[in-house]
Amino acid sequence: MDYFTLLGMPNRFDIDKQQLATRYQEMQRQYHPDRFAGKSDKEQAQAVSFASTINQAYQTLKNPISRAEYMLSLHGIDIANEQQTMQDTVFLMEQLALREELDNIEYSANVAVLLSDFSSRLDKNYIVRFDEMVTMINSHNWSVAADCVRKIRFLTKLKEQVEQLEERLFDES
Repeated sequence: MDYFTLLGMPNRFDIDKQQLATRYQEMQRQYHPDRFAGKSDKEQAQAVSFASTINQAYQTLKNPISRAEYMLSLHGIDIANEQQTMQDTVFLMEQLALREELDNIEYSANVAVLLSDFSSRLDKNYIVRFDEMVTMINSHNWSVAADCVRKIRFLTKLKEQVEQLEERLFDES
């Protein structure tokens, strides 16, 4: 049974997060292992396993990127475990240039202003890629959606590097 069916959600990218949370809480109450304390060892083990599956389903569906990856996996594309590399050389060159720019920002005299500008541009790029991913998923263009997710993963790592640099700079001041 897929996670959408398990949690009683429609199998689509855009989901009602409040409905998802409500359904998750209902199922957690219904299948909580404590409710099976007086049952056989087998029934208790099944309850623990099912509660874990419910939790995994909720965690997967509540995060938009993991939801996208999960939807791709339902269509035979396993982003998390694939060995395929990014084929878009223009995007890869852009990423190299962005990483080099970030490295240079760290050692510049005007680091706070440059980092803020860089972060803003990165956020805009992320939004464009995210919107493209949603469009591709909604149109069931799975291979292009997969490329969008791969690109979002690159951007997410770069955003994490920006956050780490901001933390280091904050700690130093």
